[in-house]
Amino acid sequence: MALIALGLNHLCAPVALRERAAFSTDDTVGALGDLVAQPGVREAVILSTCNRTELYCNVDSGAESSPFEWLHRHQQLHGANIDEFLYRHTEADAVRHLFRVATGLESMVLGEPQILGQVKGAYNMARDARTLDAPLERLFQNTFSVAKRVRSDTSIGTNPVSVAFTAVRLAERVFTDLANACVLLVGAGETIELAARHLTAANVQRLIVANRTLDNAQALAGRFGGYAIALSDLERHLAEADIVISSTAAREPVIGREMVARAIAARRSRPMFLVDLAVPRDIETEVAKLPNVFLYSIDDLREVIDENLRSRQQAAVEAEAMIELSVEHFMTWWRALELNNPIASIRRNAEASRDEALAKARNLLARGKSADQALEFLAHTLTNKLVHAPSANLRAAALRGDSDLLQAAERLFDAPARETESR
Repeated sequence: MALIALGLNHLCAPVALRERAAFSTDDTVGALGDLVAQPGVREAVILSTCNRTELYCNVDSGAESSPFEWLHRHQQLHGANIDEFLYRHTEADAVRHLFRVATGLESMVLGEPQILGQVKGAYNMARDARTLDAPLERLFQNTFSVAKRVRSDTSIGTNPVSVAFTAVRLAERVFTDLANACVLLVGAGETIELAARHLTAANVQRLIVANRTLDNAQALAGRFGGYAIALSDLERHLAEADIVISSTAAREPVIGREMVARAIAARRSRPMFLVDLAVPRDIETEVAKLPNVFLYSIDDLREVIDENLRSRQQAAVEAEAMIELSVEHFMTWWRALELNNPIASIRRNAEASRDEALAKARNLLARGKSADQALEFLAHTLTNKLVHAPSANLRAAALRGDSDLLQAAERLFDAPARETESR
């Protein structure tokens, strides 16, 4: 068996490629089933967020390339030069990477807590899809424990921040006093809810929530003193917004260039600030070319995010030490699992011997030999193949006086001792 982690994230791949590789929630369950149907893939978890798409797999030895080939084919990444951006980790490196992801050490905002919930969501989806067995189950339970310890035992979660927080902080730089700004939130998921919390803390008085499902928009708007609109009514209200923060699961942009151009005209050229936190993107990139429009994608937030890194670096060092110890503990269990469970290798060898002997027996029948001759050959060949290696090793053990191995063989094969046979 081999543990594999592969994917791409905001640290190595542009948003244009990440959105091509991303999985929607609706697509993930089917994708998981397809992935574990690939040759040699035993278990799989798919983690897909706005900043990363990652596969965590347990595969048979020799099948290490299967997850990559599947990802390339399933997401139609032909011509994307994905090899330039894709990272691949195996064994301890794969475990370490997952621990780092879950603790926020690989996040755009160092130590952000939302990623742990996303990892748990990916795990739950894989469990529901029945693509987990004992090894990955154990790995992810360890991951959750590690993340909890890092969060409670270091200061990495002090003054929690997120992409949503960063978007609000950037808006504060453009609009000194957010209390007088009208903010339009597009979507009703966790990121938008976090943005609403931070905006409320910044004393925003006018908050509009637009969502495809109006009930969800109303529920969110009601908690923060805003009002809700259907996504289909977005264009009618866009001109009211000084600030737009968008994060939906749409596969195509929900805000286009012409829509924003009409809104700017209605605003008599008063500036509009837009932040697109979605992957795939919610706002057409051409919007940025319009006068008096300031569009930021999720990748543009790095400058603001860098301000938060310095205060968290020491906590990150402490977290790394905790992670390293946890990696060692898990790999000890993993190696013991391999050592203490040779049955899989024994069964594979036995099945290979069976298939080889059966093919030869069928060949004898095809050449006109009788069924009795073919059966005799099959029985004789299988017996020799199955007992050859144990017999040779036991003879060698007897010659060197290895009584422990001889006694273990008696127990394993339920073979009577010589003394018992003589009575």
